[in-house]
Amino acid sequence: MAEVATPTNSIYADGLTKVFAGTTVVDDLHLEVPSGAIFGFIGPSGCGKTTSVRLLVGIYTPTSGNVTVLQKDPQNFGRAERAQIGYMPQQFVLYPELSVWENLNFAASLYGVPLRRKERLNELLELVELNGHESKKVRDLSGGMQRRLSLAASIVHDPQLIFLDEPTSGIDPVLRRKFWDYFQQLKAEGHTLFITTQYVSEAAYCDYVGIMANGRLLMVETPQGLRRRALGGDVLHLHTKNVMDRATFASLQEQPFVLDKVNRLRDHGVEIVVEDASVALPILLDWCHSQDIGVESASEYVPVFDDVFVELIRQETAEKEEMEASNVQ
Repeated sequence: MAEVATPTNSIYADGLTKVFAGTTVVDDLHLEVPSGAIFGFIGPSGCGKTTSVRLLVGIYTPTSGNVTVLQKDPQNFGRAERAQIGYMPQQFVLYPELSVWENLNFAASLYGVPLRRKERLNELLELVELNGHESKKVRDLSGGMQRRLSLAASIVHDPQLIFLDEPTSGIDPVLRRKFWDYFQQLKAEGHTLFITTQYVSEAAYCDYVGIMANGRLLMVETPQGLRRRALGGDVLHLHTKNVMDRATFASLQEQPFVLDKVNRLRDHGVEIVVEDASVALPILLDWCHSQDIGVESASEYVPVFDDVFVELIRQETAEKEEMEASNVQ
């Protein structure tokens, strides 16, 4: 963690804390988000994600700690700074009595989008699949359609830094993937995105992932780093033509490329934790050949992020309980 914010970071927080009526909702948040990256903020409902975002955009004043966004304290944002930021809140805040087009056009006017903005509005309506619904009043839209309109309104002015609080909540998987394809396009164009989500699988689309639980940021890692942290390294799955006997299995456990114990799987399979799967896989195959072990398949095992998240939370809980027990003693 750097000691000061730098121009390469769009977001920097140091010891950021927010307390409501004696309850700490965000606890000692330390965070850096590089410019031009997609940062995924993942955690269960009520863990402090939305409060963290509101601190970063200046809606809430921190109880303690420091924060800079685009090199400025959010509490001192002026019109120019806010024009560089897009924010899609978790709750719907557009005007129910106005039509889809009127809401989007109003959002564009707030941010000074040029009057010849029809092409931009149509482009966004097509993105969120609301084209054909331009004249429909927002009060008559489904919850998912309202989320899609909120997304369009938050990026209508082409902001440099975009905060999206659960943008894919309540939309179907096909459209969710379309949104993430567009987020990747925005990143390629140089935008920075800070995205909160309860869909753990969306970690795969991010450059960096922060895991939040009970008001605390547990870790920040790349998606691959999260997998390695949960599993203790890369994991290989080896399936042999015959079940390994006890002596061969014990010999495999003693090989220098094995980091952790070898687990037996069903159907003549074993699971092996290694430092680097790409390096260890050919070494494993050579070892099998030297032992006259017939190999049916050998490949890296890539767990789904839901399993990774559960394991990381389990590890964190176990460490916390161990520390509390040692403090009592």
